[in-house]
Amino acid sequence: MRHNREDVIERTIREFELLDHLVSNLADGDWDRLLPRPETKDPWTVKDALAHITHFKADVVRKIKKQPMPVEVRGLNETDENHLIYARWRDRSPQEVLAWHRQVQEDVLVALQEAPEEWFSGRERRPEWPFDLDGHSSYHRVKDIEQALKEPSR
Repeated sequence: MRHNREDVIERTIREFELLDHLVSNLADGDWDRLLPRPETKDPWTVKDALAHITHFKADVVRKIKKQPMPVEVRGLNETDENHLIYARWRDRSPQEVLAWHRQVQEDVLVALQEAPEEWFSGRERRPEWPFDLDGHSSYHRVKDIEQALKEPSR
């Protein structure tokens, strides 16, 4: 499937608005709610999930701008990269993560507007491309954040 700028931007904005609406008015304790995760993985909270989503959205900006992969993530597998994100953001405040989430959205929209048309339609891609801008976010929003917020407070 070939994509176009307008559709990608529309999907990106729609998912951001759903996620931002969900996290905008969380009570302090809601940020610390644990996600349903296997014991073998880092114990993510709602805040950690938002940092994870945001990290990969920022990575799309890097790819659009054809910037090199940061040295600290080169060669890491998915689990190790996720742990790096967790370690980098776990001690930061929810307000810092929320501000970063919003800043990255602005950066994404600028990058999408400035990207050459060939970035969108230059080749066949999967329907969910670019996954980290909406599908990945939607997955963690629904599976992790919404689920954690449905659980009774502990």
